[in-house]
Amino acid sequence: MATPKYKTSKSTAASRKDSNMRLDAPTLTKCTKCGSFILPHRVCPKCGYYKGVQMINPED
Repeated sequence: MATPKYKTSKSTAASRKDSNMRLDAPTLTKCTKCGSFILPHRVCPKCGYYKGVQMINPED
């Protein structure tokens, strides 16, 4: 197995680790009934609909 010829600096190692640690914004979709933004493949907490069918009665 190959071995490194020189020591990797702290800044190089940290930047390599930091490039994989960033957070992405969640993907949001619009509810077809009320238009509020929800996570995909979830029941809308405001109106209780999923794919045009009412699944729950919201507690308003």
